[in-house]
Amino acid sequence: MVDRVKAALNGVTEEDVARTVQVASEGYTAGLLPADSAKEDVPLVARFDRASRSGIDDIPSLKVAGRSALGAPRLVALSELTRIENTSATQSIYHKNLMPVTCVTGDVAGEMESPVYAILALAPEMEKIRAPEGYVLEQHMSSLPTDSDRYSIKWDGEWHITYEVFRDLGIAFAAVLVLIYALVVGWLQSFVTPLVIMAAIPFSLVGILPAHGLMHAFFTATSMIGFIAGAGIVVRNSIILVDFVELRLKEGMALAEAVVDAGAVRFRPMMLTAAAVVAGSAVILFDPIFQGLAIALMAGEVASLALSRMTVPIVYYIVNRRRKVECPLSVISA
Repeated sequence: MVDRVKAALNGVTEEDVARTVQVASEGYTAGLLPADSAKEDVPLVARFDRASRSGIDDIPSLKVAGRSALGAPRLVALSELTRIENTSATQSIYHKNLMPVTCVTGDVAGEMESPVYAILALAPEMEKIRAPEGYVLEQHMSSLPTDSDRYSIKWDGEWHITYEVFRDLGIAFAAVLVLIYALVVGWLQSFVTPLVIMAAIPFSLVGILPAHGLMHAFFTATSMIGFIAGAGIVVRNSIILVDFVELRLKEGMALAEAVVDAGAVRFRPMMLTAAAVVAGSAVILFDPIFQGLAIALMAGEVASLALSRMTVPIVYYIVNRRRKVECPLSVISA
């Protein structure tokens, strides 16, 4: 505590005392040092060594620049201007959603830098901790605690943001599927054929997930966006196959021959589409943010190309073959 009268008589302000104590304990940035071994300039910090700044015994002996009554500059020890008082600092009480909360923070880095892996590793350990009353701490992943009388853990921060992002993207993907189905139903005037066309969408995951593992990349929000965007491309390839089959059927070709012909003839435009997607996504393949988008588009398109070329015609053949078998039986019974 600064004695304002003594400080004024010695030409010292409270700010001078605070700055002197700060330099001794926390330090003062005197400038920047350009170093070839560092990416940025290294700050030059002037302060006491660790032993001298670990206690308050050396602080009273510090001297601050002041002036005598005649105006002559002189150094004054802090012990002449201040006194030490032992007090208890008041603790801040934090609330979130009108409930008391204590925040424990930590950063995750390295190979497993996603918060999901840290939570999976810590959650079993948290179950071993008992509250003072003896009960197990309840853990919340997405919802917030509702009882303030019992201790509980809410995994928050980056994990909660990740949960909300993937939840919203999942809802958006479901809406996309409904819109695609409605558009194809309106175009083909059939409720079954659009399901055959959309059956190729999950095939992209066969390539997306292993590709992320091979590239040592996490399945991020941009990866989910790439999966959603690739669904449109996959549906486009399936429509090419189904439309070609129906075109051949109208020309009088047998169903089996039309299905085989569609897979052979329409493979080239499908392959060109996949090549265009791979070439366009390669420019962001090594970007730290959009790498997941590139992997999802490239691997998903390649996998769907290889699988949908065979699967979509086969499923279309199975569905329509049953229809043709059932149709004469219904006529006979009538």
